Amino acid sequence: MPARKIDVAAGRDALAAVAAGDAARPVLATAVRYLLQLLDEKAPGNSVEVRVPPFGAVQVVQGPRHTRGTPPNVVEMDASTWLALATGAEQWADALAAGRVMASGTRADLSDLLPLRP
Repeated sequence: MPARKIDVAAGRDALAAVAAGDAARPVLATAVRYLLQLLDEKAPGNSVEVRVPPFGAVQVVQGPRHTRGTPPNVVEMDASTWLALATGAEQWADALAAGRVMASGTRADLSDLLPLRP
């Protein structure tokens, strides 16, 4: 069964609420998942798993398909870091250098894909 898509208006509303500092946990979850959805649309594939626990994960970027166990290319961060990277409030290199992003694997550099344009 395909993943349920977040409506563009609902996603934008969630992003606006987060930006205003007025986001309850379910709204924050919607904003995170919406941006993960946009990343999946921008770079479909199965070679890199992007994780934003506990809200969501997505497999993106063309390349070798991963089917079992821990994927060889993993990017993981908290929700605030993901929102900052995806919206352009923070640069990939800065978040990585500060240890706010854990990236492993040869394809785990998302700098060419971020920021997203919601």
